[in-house]
Amino acid sequence: MAEQHSNDPLHGITLETIVTSLVDYYDWDELGQLIKINCFNSNPSVKSSLKFLRRNPWARKQVEDLYRAINKSD
Repeated sequence: MAEQHSNDPLHGITLETIVTSLVDYYDWDELGQLIKINCFNSNPSVKSSLKFLRRNPWARKQVEDLYRAINKSD
């Protein structure tokens, strides 16, 4: 049987890895300015951000799109 390869560039990358990478790249303040969601601006943490992003697909999409943009050159 032939292996199927995902066309999704985020395949195999956890949401925690994405959030952590964005925080390392931007820091919480700048990330909160780029993506205006409360979990990045008010007492931010990876744990609270993951909880929010898993429940809000519109916010998760913004985070994933930003991650794709900074990793486009890789």
